Amino acid sequence: MASYVLENQSFHISIDPESFTFSVVEKQNRGIEVHNAFLGVKYRRGPLAQRSKNLWDIGEVGWVEESDSVHGKLQTRTLKIGPDKHGLAYSITFALPEAHPLVLWQMRIENQGKAPVKIERLDFFRVGYLIYSGSMRRTRKNVRGSLILHSETGDTAFYSQGWQSWSYTGVYDIFDRYKKTRLGPIRKMMNINPDTPHRRAIGQFGSDMFGVFGDRTHGRGVLLGFLSQKQHFGSLEAIIEPIHTALRMWANGDNARLDPGATLESDWACLQPVDLKALDPLAPYLEAVAREHGIAGHFDPGKQDVPVGWCSWYEHFTDISEDVIAENIQTAAKMQAQLPLDIIQIDDGFQTETGDWLSHKDTFPNGLTPLTKQIKEKGYTPGLWLAPFAVSPRSQVVKEHRDWLLRGKWGPANAGFLPQWGGFANALDLTQPEALDYVREVVRTAVNDWGFDYLKLDFLYAAALQSKYQDETKTRAQVLRAGLQAIRAEVGDEVTLLGCGCPLGPAIGLVDAMRISTDVEASWHPQFNGIEFFFKHEPDMPAASLAIHNTLTRAFMHRRWWFNDPDCLLLRPDAELTMAEIHTLATVIALSGGSLLLSDDLPNLPPERLGIAQALLPVIAERLRVVDWFSSLSPSKLRLDLEGPAGAWNVLAHINWSDKAQDFNFYPGEFGLYASQDYFVREFWSGQTQRLTEARLTFPQVPPHGVVLLAVRPAEEKPTYLGGGVHISQGLEVTSWERPAGGLEIGLQAAGQVDGVVDLYLPKEVKTATLDGGALELEACGDHVYRFAVAFDKQAILRMQW
Repeated sequence: MASYVLENQSFHISIDPESFTFSVVEKQNRGIEVHNAFLGVKYRRGPLAQRSKNLWDIGEVGWVEESDSVHGKLQTRTLKIGPDKHGLAYSITFALPEAHPLVLWQMRIENQGKAPVKIERLDFFRVGYLIYSGSMRRTRKNVRGSLILHSETGDTAFYSQGWQSWSYTGVYDIFDRYKKTRLGPIRKMMNINPDTPHRRAIGQFGSDMFGVFGDRTHGRGVLLGFLSQKQHFGSLEAIIEPIHTALRMWANGDNARLDPGATLESDWACLQPVDLKALDPLAPYLEAVAREHGIAGHFDPGKQDVPVGWCSWYEHFTDISEDVIAENIQTAAKMQAQLPLDIIQIDDGFQTETGDWLSHKDTFPNGLTPLTKQIKEKGYTPGLWLAPFAVSPRSQVVKEHRDWLLRGKWGPANAGFLPQWGGFANALDLTQPEALDYVREVVRTAVNDWGFDYLKLDFLYAAALQSKYQDETKTRAQVLRAGLQAIRAEVGDEVTLLGCGCPLGPAIGLVDAMRISTDVEASWHPQFNGIEFFFKHEPDMPAASLAIHNTLTRAFMHRRWWFNDPDCLLLRPDAELTMAEIHTLATVIALSGGSLLLSDDLPNLPPERLGIAQALLPVIAERLRVVDWFSSLSPSKLRLDLEGPAGAWNVLAHINWSDKAQDFNFYPGEFGLYASQDYFVREFWSGQTQRLTEARLTFPQVPPHGVVLLAVRPAEEKPTYLGGGVHISQGLEVTSWERPAGGLEIGLQAAGQVDGVVDLYLPKEVKTATLDGGALELEACGDHVYRFAVAFDKQAILRMQW
């Protein structure tokens, strides 16, 4: 049987209906090649599993057509297959966007039979062999197809995306093992998609929604993924060896029932060639996802404000009261001139039990409404934490409405062990109409009656546990998205929604911000009740190091799908974090451009710690570039390219992940800068300014888990702004740069009152300097570098004469 072709200027696709495989060749620059990638469907009819690969009966192959879509003009071709012996009719549509370097394809299944079937899996891509390892032997089977990135074998690796907010995300190479929890029934269901493989063998990795397989040696890769998870959770598995590679991608059917006469339509699958050395290598896919959800450009600078505020959790945890919240409101108001926050968020601990959201603890005798009034009177936005889909077994909801609960094999489904909630949590079945109505009532009350305009929605994975729904026709992804849609419809578009503990795909387009890391913690490594040794290598537990890691490995999502939430900045002296670790946490949060929330007890925060937070405001509006995102298990090289009235500059950071102090040798070329140029280099945390005239600069003995944060500018013989302590960007504080005859005039701005320094390179000797007309002392630091101590409220003009 002949193969059928679809092609444009970027790709040639050939489809072989007989073997039900397809091939893709990237036309330009001897690009990637996919040969004989297998498609298929696995379902159950009664007790027996059926595999579509044995059932295909080609019905019709359509002509190439052109259509309009949210991705612009598409060339499409559709295969219609069946019905098979059980009455399932299939259609597969391939599409090539005219303006984007993507290959798209989608499945549609109609049950034309007389009996229902249960869909287990939709196979969208499978090449190579899969390895199944036993305790005594290793077998290989299912050799089919191939993926070629380059004619020569290179150093291959795989970028694995975690299922939900807290799930570990990062790159693995051929000698790594997939990171897995040792806490099994306590945490596994919270962080892991049960349909995504989590094998222990070397070189075998899973991923959720999308993943990237790449060749580090030649800088080539391929992204496979789904443009949405409105219908199904999508999974990938990669098996990488020095010679052989296997890669597969499928949609999780969840055994959802497809009744006679019903139709299933999948999310779009996507393939994108990746230039691993590009400045923004995943942009075509990430922007396609945004278009698919109607949010392209929605989070661009100037459209919305990044959340900035204070949260009660990490200082007080569940031990909060009306008095504690009121005291922090008053302190925040007194600090407003120095630390202009927007949100005051009440976290877990106000409710009598998790799930009983409409009744309050005795420590909130007047409810929450008086607090929201106080918050608004002080000029802040009131925020509230809720876990709308999870319930404590001690709650009245569980006692009175057990029919609302998701069911497992032996009773209520296990939503994870949460000691603060009384043990193993339960979850609501959102296909139970009364349970979903209760969720609507809770958020409606919080917004309309209590007055909250910002909701942090936590433990959202609970709606998508592997369990039995009342409506057996729904997949887990559909149920979760329907729950989030119900919340968004109830509260309206003006309320800010932050997702947390949330599988990422179903929330796109429905939340304004998304936690993209584990919870931060007042310790670097994971621990529990002060015990570290057993928990140190857990991949998904609360820890500063893990929060930082995921903030970097998911940095590219920011301002495309939502505002990234890297969790809170902890500054208090009594935390177990060293000052070097606090500097690293502050650096990554600031450079990420994501949400900035403090969570220390504000009345007890020392001024020098408060100054760190001041330097992070206003939030940087640019998206962070992680230079070594694909070359390192723990990324350490960060880059921002900024520009202002004083010119362009680079903000660079290097993280020392080691438990020991290490020298850092700064080579500009490692960050993508010209290696042969001279630079001015100013380190933010130490205030040290140097001139790079040779191949490198050495920063000796960077502390364990510490960071070097640099502002780098070309060294030229003209007045140059070098940076300072006013803002962590070391340059965004400059609003104007004028050079009148015989002098220099610089406009400065800050989020509030500031007391800091700015450094400049000035080839000519300065005779006088003023700040808003007042005389200003300056310090000559050598080599024509001058330091000016500046103190002002929001705006100032720095003038000097030669």
